Amino acid sequence: MAANGNGVSTAPRSPLARIQTHKNGICHDDSGKPVKAQTIDELHSLQKKRSAPTTPLDGVQGAFATVSEDERQRQQLQSISASLASLTRGTGPKVVRGDPAGKVQPVSHVEHHHHVEAPTISVSDSSLKFTHVLYNLSPAELYEQAIKYEKGSFITATGALATLSGAKTGRSPRDKRVVIDDTTREELWWGKGSPNIEMDEHTFMVNRERAVDYLNSLDKVFVNDQFLNWDPKNRIKVRIVSARAYHSLFMHNMCIRPTPEELENFGTPDFTIYNAGQFPCNRYTHYMTSSTSIDLNLARREMVILGTQYAGEMKKGLFSVMHYLMPKRQILSLHSGCNMGKDGDVALFFGLSGTGKTTLSTDHNRYLIGDDEHCWSENGVSNIEGGCYAKCIDLSREKEPDIWNAIKFGTVLENIVFDEHTREVDYSDKSVTENTRAAYPIEYIPNAKIPCVGPHPKNVILLACDAFGVLPPVSKLSLAQTMYHFISGYTALVAGTEDGIKEPTATFSACFGAAFIMLHPTKYAAMLAEKMQKQGATGWLVNTGWSGGSYGSGNRIKLPYTRKIIDAIHSGSLLNANYQKTEVFGLEIPTEIEGVPSEILRPENTWSDKKAYKETLLKLGGLFKKNFETFTNYKIGKDNKLTEEILAAGPNF
Repeated sequence: MAANGNGVSTAPRSPLARIQTHKNGICHDDSGKPVKAQTIDELHSLQKKRSAPTTPLDGVQGAFATVSEDERQRQQLQSISASLASLTRGTGPKVVRGDPAGKVQPVSHVEHHHHVEAPTISVSDSSLKFTHVLYNLSPAELYEQAIKYEKGSFITATGALATLSGAKTGRSPRDKRVVIDDTTREELWWGKGSPNIEMDEHTFMVNRERAVDYLNSLDKVFVNDQFLNWDPKNRIKVRIVSARAYHSLFMHNMCIRPTPEELENFGTPDFTIYNAGQFPCNRYTHYMTSSTSIDLNLARREMVILGTQYAGEMKKGLFSVMHYLMPKRQILSLHSGCNMGKDGDVALFFGLSGTGKTTLSTDHNRYLIGDDEHCWSENGVSNIEGGCYAKCIDLSREKEPDIWNAIKFGTVLENIVFDEHTREVDYSDKSVTENTRAAYPIEYIPNAKIPCVGPHPKNVILLACDAFGVLPPVSKLSLAQTMYHFISGYTALVAGTEDGIKEPTATFSACFGAAFIMLHPTKYAAMLAEKMQKQGATGWLVNTGWSGGSYGSGNRIKLPYTRKIIDAIHSGSLLNANYQKTEVFGLEIPTEIEGVPSEILRPENTWSDKKAYKETLLKLGGLFKKNFETFTNYKIGKDNKLTEEILAAGPNF
């Protein structure tokens, strides 16, 4: 700059001629106004607009009602600090909101009371630091956190977030523990066949302290406040505290997402998960059998996860909690798929892995209420979750178009393999694990019913993939038979033997979800029978497995035939069919179904070797009887009458 004689700076003359613009001329100046920023950081701060609260303050009832935005956030952080409180220090950590890289204002300590008295330690390293809370982040924010800080996180070609769950690529049922106390000792199912392995209160507290101390040692933790159960009268508030963006996004998808109004008035959670992920438990701690431990304390309504990063532990842990809480309200919790026809007819689908539960409950002509976890109350059915957790192995657009199209931005893809350049996923690749999964919000399915609730079910469909080939493609069940087969939870897997010959192996899982139930199976079965009887629902046993022989000699029942059977159940036409009774299992089978060859409806007609059929039928009947011995000593109903009816509904030979 140069100054003239008056001391005023003048700009140097430009070597280029100045372009003159006129109101009616062709040339125009399209440059914008200069940005309202003096620094690049200030410019970046303009890029993000702060979300404003949308809840009207007048007349609002709730924990954070009629308070300013600053006070609301302070109370929210106090609640989180209380959740993260150490039992030995008696106070929660100093928590602040936002990424450690940002500028934040601290929130003071929160006094927190506990079930167990412990000496207060006034000073520690963790009490001197701040823990940054990343609270209910959006999928986009969680993508940024995962890709920036978590190794193994990538965006696939369709926009999904590919992640790795570490050394564990599935659940660890042998490492799951439930605190036994005076209440749970009497209420829960313990002993042979039960998934519940006991631990004492003290050991839980040791593991809880270990998880909380680990989470408090981190620069930041992810906190999700969400809901379970679409039935507003029986909704459960859950808080998930985790160390990974992957876990936070997974639970964002799998739980019900609160509206901004609901989040502002969330208050104290009904249940809390502390997911310390990769941080192991202490092997020298009593009841620990590995470096992994998943611990459930129903009295404290808390769950602790140590030594596994597999996200499915959180989903199924909460399902176990619902299996305990809901029956106390006379609500039946169910491991099932659920859909609804255009006329409002609802069907429940039960089935173990490989039976076709997801395929058959996903029907373009019907609304999807949910694919996995449901409640049946006096008001009807409701989905427990806000998302779907679909298997991805050998996924194709042709076989599962809805799942294929749901794998887009916001979806979590676990342990899949992709092309390093194009990021196209190879769903047939099992290099990491065969248990590859996709977690996505249920609204990603086009025909999902939102809200995910429906009237009382008309049909209860029990699916079995019978690799022995002796169960009929479909049979109508009496109420006692429905209870028997519901408690049995049968399917048959095809397992390879050492010499390469493959043969069927019977698998039984009580209530089609033994790994998650908390009470004795007969309690759930009795509730199911009561609701079916009251609502006039019909039970069906559908075999999606083999016909004309066992695996290796027979053929798999064709999917179009099974779909025709399911369609006939939905339409009600199968109720009007003529029925015949089978031997051994005493099942009622229809003589004809439109679109299904009549000869396959009766299994013995499809076997060329009648003697082999009879031997296989008796073998399977024996396996059912042996499995049911676990439940025969449990009394249900007045004078044990219901137990006797259920036993009589099983195989008879």
